[in-house]
Amino acid sequence: MGNLVGLQFLGLSENLLQGSIPTSIGRLQMLQGLSLYGNRFTGSIPSSLGNLTLLIELYLGDNRLQGKIPSSLGNCKYLLNLELSGNSFNDIIPKEIFDLSMLVELNLSINSFFGSLPLEVGRLSTLEILDVSKNILSGKIPSTLGACTSLEHLFMGSNLFQGSIPLSLSSLRGLQDLDLSHNNLSGFIPKYLGTFKLLQKLNLSFNHFEGEVSTNGVFRNLSAISVIGNNKLCGGIPELHLLACQTQKSKEDGRHHVFKLIVIICGCGASLCLISMTFFFIIYRRRNRKKDSTSFFIEGRHLKISYAQLLKATDGFSSANLIGVGGFGSVYKGVLNSGETIVAVKVLNIKQRGASKSFMAECESLRNIRHRNLVKILTSCSSIDFEGNDFKALVYEFMPCGNLERWLHPHTNSIQDEQRHLNLVQRLNIAIDMAIALDYLHHHCHTQIIHCDLKPSNILLDGDLTAHLGDFGISRILSKATSRSQNHTSSIEIKGSIGYIAPEYGAGVDVSTHGDVYSYGILLLEIFTGKRPTHEMFKDNFNLHYYAEIALHDGVMAVVDPSLLSIEEDEENAVTTVTDITGSRRCTKDRVQQCLNSVIRIGVACSTESPFDRMDINDVVKELHMIRDIYLGIGIHRER
Repeated sequence: MGNLVGLQFLGLSENLLQGSIPTSIGRLQMLQGLSLYGNRFTGSIPSSLGNLTLLIELYLGDNRLQGKIPSSLGNCKYLLNLELSGNSFNDIIPKEIFDLSMLVELNLSINSFFGSLPLEVGRLSTLEILDVSKNILSGKIPSTLGACTSLEHLFMGSNLFQGSIPLSLSSLRGLQDLDLSHNNLSGFIPKYLGTFKLLQKLNLSFNHFEGEVSTNGVFRNLSAISVIGNNKLCGGIPELHLLACQTQKSKEDGRHHVFKLIVIICGCGASLCLISMTFFFIIYRRRNRKKDSTSFFIEGRHLKISYAQLLKATDGFSSANLIGVGGFGSVYKGVLNSGETIVAVKVLNIKQRGASKSFMAECESLRNIRHRNLVKILTSCSSIDFEGNDFKALVYEFMPCGNLERWLHPHTNSIQDEQRHLNLVQRLNIAIDMAIALDYLHHHCHTQIIHCDLKPSNILLDGDLTAHLGDFGISRILSKATSRSQNHTSSIEIKGSIGYIAPEYGAGVDVSTHGDVYSYGILLLEIFTGKRPTHEMFKDNFNLHYYAEIALHDGVMAVVDPSLLSIEEDEENAVTTVTDITGSRRCTKDRVQQCLNSVIRIGVACSTESPFDRMDINDVVKELHMIRDIYLGIGIHRER
């Protein structure tokens, strides 16, 4: 293994590998991703991993590793994700880990780390997820943790932490999950937790907290908080069934009149200040309206949004704002932030069978994945409408150029569609974007995702015609749990879309990456031939795959989308040239034909009937990059 010095990613997760991690991996200095998650490795982490200075992701969780974390890991300055959970590490947490200033996720849970959580944790200003739960850490919660202002998920439960919750944590305004349960914490529950607008889960159970429980913010939602096992708490919402807090009336009586006078004086002053501030705020708001336009959505965080807000944003879900209709609902264009933020709102038809399941599947798939070629989900809404009916919606980043379907197959009655044309390079770029997206889902996600519904209407284009894959409503997440039960799940249940579904799914074969590759092959052929797989010419056993395969022998130019290229004869130079429809590029017919031959060949290789004869999507990405580079005359070694 140590001889693969050019290797950039090594993934061997969820196998039955055992023994120690070979120290020779430390020689793979080009390595950016190492995933050995879910095996039976024993021994310690070799210190030689500190030589992997380009490492971005390191997943060693769910093994049987022990000992301590080597301080040499502090050399991996580009690490974004460090996952060591579910092992038997039994040492203090080395301070060098907190020199990894670019960390986004640090998971040390379910081990036997002891000692305190180092003060150096405050250096991790980009950290979004910190999980040190289920260890034997002790001491106070470090006040420096308040410097980790990007934190969204903080799990410190099932340890021996003591003392109070520090005031410095009030700066963690982006927290969505906070778990401090099963510790020895004491003192009052800070009031500032009730002001955290993004906080959705708060677990303070089984500690020694005392005093009044707030009724603001997250404390209003019984299902979002847990304070059981704290016998000295009082107040809170009635559903908590805590004792009423005793008033201190005797102390208040002596100060009542003075307090009243102060309130009157302050009230008058405050009124004058409020009027002045309101006046200046209006002026400031007008001047800085554009700057505040993105305040509704904080980057990387999902804010809550109500049915009423979405109703207003879409003008009552007006048909004038309807931009698409799918199997489980409709998509509307919406405007938020007083006209500054344009979004796409997918409203689920709850009465449609499977719509709720589709909503949950899409939320689960999109909540933990980030990629430039995947549609970005901004937030979701699960509520009731004004008539008491269930309402579920997903809010996405708006794609101004619509979906690929409308570009490949323009509506005859739409002037705007008739003006849309994609040249050869644009189609190559879109094909590469989708191959990269599938490669990410299949090989580079922490949990493998099968999209199951790849087709032009689910591919959205932004203003630069960069392609984004959307609609994860029937996607499958092949986590460890689902992998074990895979044999009991028939793919016949997957509806998908006619023409793009892999043939083996019809025979009850389980979902796999091979199925997505088949859909991609059909999509690729459709992009360059302009023929839908459901075209009337395809019947009996004749389909788009065979149509393209025959063209590889008879000449692909005969099956290429007529709107793609125009052929002109250069009589003066006796050279046949081909011009893109945009007129922006002229090149020899041979080069164009070579390019199209190569692309059609990949489409045919991806859509073969046997799943095991299909190309791996990673190889597709490499070959399409090479084809584009050769066509553009850049050469095969052009950097991505």
